[in-house]
Amino acid sequence: MDYAKLRRVMVDSQVRVNDVTSVEVVSAFSTIPREVFVPKPMRASAYAELEITTSDTRAMWLPRDLGKLLVALEAEASDISLVIGAGAGYSAALIGHMTEAVIALEDDEALVDAMTERFATIGMDEAVAVQGDLAKGLPDQGPFDVIFVAGMVELVPQAWLDQLSDGGRLGVVVSSGRGVGAARVYKRAGDTFSYREAFECCPPVLPGFEKKTEFVF
Repeated sequence: MDYAKLRRVMVDSQVRVNDVTSVEVVSAFSTIPREVFVPKPMRASAYAELEITTSDTRAMWLPRDLGKLLVALEAEASDISLVIGAGAGYSAALIGHMTEAVIALEDDEALVDAMTERFATIGMDEAVAVQGDLAKGLPDQGPFDVIFVAGMVELVPQAWLDQLSDGGRLGVVVSSGRGVGAARVYKRAGDTFSYREAFECCPPVLPGFEKKTEFVF
């Protein structure tokens, strides 16, 4: 199977046509071999326009949605980045292609080990996979210029925002109900945090960040 050709078709038919015109983002999608991050039985569909489940609680986003949020983050070559809930590691590899270094955080040792192998396979020296509590982020490794949350959440922990550098950006999709979310880009200015909503999408949910149900008597 000619994965390089399929990758070019994906970029032209799913990425560029959805307002993803950033040279850096397009270069990342054109360079990183998506098939390496897909379970072997699914590799024939690696470049199809669909979400691909990579483990029990993780799935790869549609290239369209992932690309649009990466554009909104405005990552720079000198940035130090963090991906929370990195799953198979594809989004971390894309960000690693665009920034100086990226840490891919997962709470499962098996996922971390598998990511480490994949990064080595593609020669991604800019990326490292580590295990930790997703809700806490990596305070001892921060601050980060870019933080990307690789799944839709209902709550955004303050700990994530606190780990942004001054001027740093956090990209996350926050659920607005019925499986749809708003892609937000938070930005830090001193001790102040603000966000803008870039677009609507419905990426895979990142479990563990649901709002607590309140009972009314």
